[in-house]
Amino acid sequence: MCNHDEHDQDYGDLIQIHQNTNRAASLVGQLLAFSRKQNLQLETIDLRDTLSDLAHLLNRLVGEKVTLTLDHDPQLAHIRADKRQLEQVLMNLVVNARDAMQGAGEIRVVTKNTTLTKAMHRDRATVPAGDYVLVKVIDEGQGILAEKLGKIFEPFFTTKRPGEGTGLGLSTAYGIVKQTGGYIFVDTVVGEGTTFSLFFPCHVEKEKPASDAPPAAQPRIKTSAEGVVLLVEDEAPVRAFATRALRLRGYTVLEADHAEAALEMLENEDLHVDIFVTDVIMPGLDGPTWVRQALKSRPDTKVVFVSGYPEDAFDDGQPEVLGAAFLPKPFSLKDLTDAVQDQLRGTAELVEG
Repeated sequence: MCNHDEHDQDYGDLIQIHQNTNRAASLVGQLLAFSRKQNLQLETIDLRDTLSDLAHLLNRLVGEKVTLTLDHDPQLAHIRADKRQLEQVLMNLVVNARDAMQGAGEIRVVTKNTTLTKAMHRDRATVPAGDYVLVKVIDEGQGILAEKLGKIFEPFFTTKRPGEGTGLGLSTAYGIVKQTGGYIFVDTVVGEGTTFSLFFPCHVEKEKPASDAPPAAQPRIKTSAEGVVLLVEDEAPVRAFATRALRLRGYTVLEADHAEAALEMLENEDLHVDIFVTDVIMPGLDGPTWVRQALKSRPDTKVVFVSGYPEDAFDDGQPEVLGAAFLPKPFSLKDLTDAVQDQLRGTAELVEG
């Protein structure tokens, strides 16, 4: 798309490919969420603010015949979660509630602080004692039949007619909640309604030591896109895209389709490399393993790890690669070049400093 304008005869096809690829990425993301291997950007969240921001969208989703009521604890504690993913959970639950009521009735979203003085055992899960933020999504719908209750969090299970749903809404919600460290339960009475209860551990911010000195401003370093990138990726299409993206930006790119080939290239002491960009999970040596070996003789080389799995999924018990950046798949051309430039800019700042 960077090389075609909107008047090009192929541009419409490129737009369609782009949209379909994004849908595929979204689908894979939902499956990764269920398996709790999704990349989460955790931050401290006040659920009252999150729901307030979502209120307009949720009201449009439920329609004119459904009343959406938000009931918050005024002293609601903070939680630690990925805001975008948490919004997805809340939207999925509200839309399911709307569908269960066939488009008419009341949906209540209740938030409150709760303390478990002892561990709670339920549905083959154990919720440890402690302080939690409890979120309830309550509907007045048809309820869930007993024979279907045990399957509702399974991927692709749906009670809707073909074409009306993917069956990934609740499984995605389940995975996101669990990966966040929370718990989700369901109570239902056929003909009366359903309540989904979400428990999130309370998060208390650690106090930062006071400092009288203002933070030092970090000027942007004017860096031309110069540098040699050793790109290690076993998937040919991904490698081709990444190589093209970096070369368009002006970098020199050396390619290797597996770690052993990269290490063999680096045996040439005359070969200068500024940065390693490598996939994490590959046949043979994985990314962190080969990078640790390479850094023994090239300790100043910068590193960007790329993976479709979350950053903590490749913790192999070995010392972490200090200073390495992590770029989650799928990434855009700009995401990749920004990650490489940020790593190399760090080197430039150290040199200038």
